[in-house]
Amino acid sequence: MMVNMSAIRTQFTTQILPASWKSRSWVVWFTILLSLLILLYASVLRLLVAQWWTDPNYGHGFFVPLFSGYILWHQRERWTKSEIEPSNFGLLVMLGAVALLFIGSLGAELFTSRFSLLVLIAGIILFLAGWKMLRAVVFPLAFLIFMIPIPVIIYNQITFPLQLIASRLATVWLEVVGVPVLRDGNVLVLSNFSLEVAEACSGIRSLMSLIALAVAYGHLAESRRWVRYVLVVLMVPSAIVTNAMRIMGAGVLAHKFGPQAAEGFLHQFSGWVVFLATLVLIFLCHWILRHVAQGTNR
Repeated sequence: MMVNMSAIRTQFTTQILPASWKSRSWVVWFTILLSLLILLYASVLRLLVAQWWTDPNYGHGFFVPLFSGYILWHQRERWTKSEIEPSNFGLLVMLGAVALLFIGSLGAELFTSRFSLLVLIAGIILFLAGWKMLRAVVFPLAFLIFMIPIPVIIYNQITFPLQLIASRLATVWLEVVGVPVLRDGNVLVLSNFSLEVAEACSGIRSLMSLIALAVAYGHLAESRRWVRYVLVVLMVPSAIVTNAMRIMGAGVLAHKFGPQAAEGFLHQFSGWVVFLATLVLIFLCHWILRHVAQGTNR
């Protein structure tokens, strides 16, 4: 006698889950599922959180799941009222996620192992609740991708071109303000100091956080999708320009007051100033885009 898994799942999800969204039984099921995920991904999550804590490029990782949780709670009326239609395709997605975890573990590829967690969550939702439920929670689930550091090979391919662009801009601006400078790759040679444009000054450090913030801000503050997309794209040149200004400022200080003025506390503090300045650019760009959109709708 064959067991109809789809019928059993449908009966479970339609008769138990909707009636227990606010009951203790749903909390128990959620706790069991969460415990299984943590058991399977304990080492992966531990290394991920450790990288958030130690790597300044991904300190925003702590913010990402909190924001996804907030959006999930804010949109609870949407997904709690979604029609439950379990899909067997979710089982294939879950098996694929476990395969990705296994492949990532064998190849020591952290991104693959970490990304498999999102695939597994999507598969569980699809298997138990169906496509409509998955669509209802797709944004908070997809936003979790920003908590995962990009692969090192891609990071290195992005960083060096950004270093060169930032150093070129800084060289031009230093010459404009009358500071003699000679650029050799990503090294700016001044009369009394050689300033190397390191990875942190390329814009890559703030770019990761700024893109995540732009997506979050656009989702909360803007309903037009094209405006959201433009805001995200604009974060790339904004991060490059503001970091080039930071390099120029360091060069001016070193030229006027000596190399020590461009290092230490002032250098670290200028990083926060640049980050805040780029946040201001987000609001300014959104203000401009909103007025452009209003003008085109008239």
